[in-house]
Amino acid sequence: MLSGLADKKIFYGWYMVGAAVGLQFLQAGLVTQAFGAYLAVLADEQGWSKTALSGAAALQQMEVALLGPVLGWLIDRFGPKVFVRAGIFVFGLGLCILSQVQTLPAFYGAFIVIALGSSLCGFFPLNVALIHWFERKRARALSAMSFGLAFGGIMVPLVASSITSFGWRPTALASGIIAILVGLPLALVIRNNPREIGEVVDGTPAEGTSSGGTEQSSDGTRDFTAREALRTSAFWLISLGHGFALFVVHAVSVHAITHLKEGLGYSVASASLVISLVTGCQIGGVLLGWVIGDRYRKRLIAAACMLGHALGLLLLAYAVNLAMVVAFAVLHGVAWGLRGPFMQAIRADYFGRSAIGMILGLSFMIIVVGQVGGPVIPGIFADITGDYRLGFTVIAVLAGAGSLFFVVARKPKRPLV
Repeated sequence: MLSGLADKKIFYGWYMVGAAVGLQFLQAGLVTQAFGAYLAVLADEQGWSKTALSGAAALQQMEVALLGPVLGWLIDRFGPKVFVRAGIFVFGLGLCILSQVQTLPAFYGAFIVIALGSSLCGFFPLNVALIHWFERKRARALSAMSFGLAFGGIMVPLVASSITSFGWRPTALASGIIAILVGLPLALVIRNNPREIGEVVDGTPAEGTSSGGTEQSSDGTRDFTAREALRTSAFWLISLGHGFALFVVHAVSVHAITHLKEGLGYSVASASLVISLVTGCQIGGVLLGWVIGDRYRKRLIAAACMLGHALGLLLLAYAVNLAMVVAFAVLHGVAWGLRGPFMQAIRADYFGRSAIGMILGLSFMIIVVGQVGGPVIPGIFADITGDYRLGFTVIAVLAGAGSLFFVVARKPKRPLV
């Protein structure tokens, strides 16, 4: 009996999940969630407007969207492994370049390099990689990967403290070096698919599933091609819903610390602790998704999460006491942690694995509306009105309305062989 337990191997896909968690942690902790700390300091030190600074975050997301279809095609053709390995080096290099910038155009240039790196080794290719390794436990695997994004928020107070104590330039340089030294070993764990190492999807063969993945099912249907997916209403509805959710996610990531500092009188360090609370609640949402993700209708859970995003942001915009700030952190954090992994799991459930890279890449051209609008809209309104209330309100209304996209996004019939 003991011998049998000793011989039982852990499915390599879970090692992939662990590596993906680490890579997401680095990107979220060093840039994505920490960007607000840089913005709060740079606005004072360099005198750049909030619109100009948030434009760098928007430019980063636009680059991801423009690369999406091409990167998706390349990943479907060659696999994600080589791109993840190159991407983590480019990501770290971009942070090192950021530490040396003196002008706003140079600041934008550094973020273009950071964006390229994060596109190659980030959320998109890592999701594609895991989708090719998991089917029956797909939502659980993708939820687990989101722990990296969630735990990245824990880094925000550390990054903010480093910026305050040592300056943003040394912090950016150290972040770039850490990203490369820690990220490269993690990137080496990523494999294209189970066939590479003689394993099968989920670690055990399922009825009607080959070791290479589900291209043809036992019921005479097959996966969607990218062109076929584009013809379904589900593709557009899911993409729009995802994009509207990202209005809130990116507005909070870029502007929450500055709003807490300038609008509510918090220090940068105290505001960063609020983001850490968001992280804690996000982790709770991920754990909830781990439990319920493969049991209930993901689209309806996502719709409910959209309402949580909207209400949370309204509480932050009009906060008059700590209780409202805490309520924002709970609602937004849980909604983000629960909904986030479902976005790719729903697409894989609906359209299959065969062309998932291209399908995700094309969807990025739609969700970019939220990735760009989230940072830019509040920044513009803050420069015009002097605070974030109106901008956050607009974003919250859009997110609330976006819940309807998920409600009506029903699973399409799979094409026949």
